[in-house]
Amino acid sequence: MDEQSLIRRAQDGDATSFAELLDLYYDTIHRFAWKWCGHTADAQDIAQQACIKLANSLPQFRFQSAFTTWLYRLVISCAQDWQRQQRQQRQQRQQRRDVHDAVPPVESGTEGTRTEDQIYLEQVLSQLQQLGEGMKETALLVHAEGLSHAEAGEVLGVSESTISWRIHAIRKRMGQRERRKSVVL
Repeated sequence: MDEQSLIRRAQDGDATSFAELLDLYYDTIHRFAWKWCGHTADAQDIAQQACIKLANSLPQFRFQSAFTTWLYRLVISCAQDWQRQQRQQRQQRQQRRDVHDAVPPVESGTEGTRTEDQIYLEQVLSQLQQLGEGMKETALLVHAEGLSHAEAGEVLGVSESTISWRIHAIRKRMGQRERRKSVVL
């Protein structure tokens, strides 16, 4: 069965076709979620939310773009929702600590078990997040997923030139940060 037929059958409520569609694209969903956050457990949470959202949103897919383009948008939306939710939960925990003058809980073993690559990825993702709206998504789609500027623009709903400008701005800002670090060292 071709992809379009599979999607149409899943849109019509065929559970077997939806399961096949998930089997076909789960690795893509999880991989992109992991690239977004850099943690396996968090990526699993995001991927799970994306699968639920896919089940609810699949009837909205109108075949006006590639399915993967639409799917990237869906995963980005879930990742952003997840990130907001995490931020709110951290703020709520901090408020509870402030109110009760509690000592922040120590997460046993998490720092010691993270690899250098994971720590570096977290730092890069944090820097990208600080660059502003759309920058992290742009960098992940172009550099991590290998999409062209035109394809990334289609996913994010902006022009190819906007993607090109964002990539240029990211490289420039990240280069400035590296130069400042080397001066300090």
